[in-house]
Amino acid sequence: MKILTTLFVGASAALGLSQIANAQSAVPRGEPVAGMSCDAMEGSRIHIHQHLVIFDHGKQVAIPPNVGQPAEQRCIYWVHTHTPDGIIHIEAPQFRSFTLGDFFAVWGEPLSRTQASSARAAKGQALHVWVNGNRFNGDPRTIPLAAHTDIVIEAGPPFPKPPRFTTWGTL
Repeated sequence: MKILTTLFVGASAALGLSQIANAQSAVPRGEPVAGMSCDAMEGSRIHIHQHLVIFDHGKQVAIPPNVGQPAEQRCIYWVHTHTPDGIIHIEAPQFRSFTLGDFFAVWGEPLSRTQASSARAAKGQALHVWVNGNRFNGDPRTIPLAAHTDIVIEAGPPFPKPPRFTTWGTL
């Protein structure tokens, strides 16, 4: 039995099965992510907001509250959410630029030209991505998160006209 266990463990490591298991539990738990730490308090050097909506074949994908606020730790990442309305908060202790890829890394969800969280483009197709009402054709991970950036990602069909977010209020 010990030999079989040793063989299985060795084969698992050789096949990268531990990497597969880790990829399935990719939600950060307080360790640094994309150059961001998980701090005891929100930072105050940068305080800006963005809005993100994802549609999967016409149905809106939920962007949950408390992304970037691990339940296991009492900390908050510089890029996070508080509410389930798609508002992304950047509250960082130092000046730097942030991208949509940073948010997805903290969220622990995939983002590529063909997938955003659970939304997947049809085979051979790419997602339709809109930034501030304009079509974005590059890698969505590179979208800069500036103040009041409005991002819509669509996996379709259908591809309805992307909604514009205009209720920034005091954000």
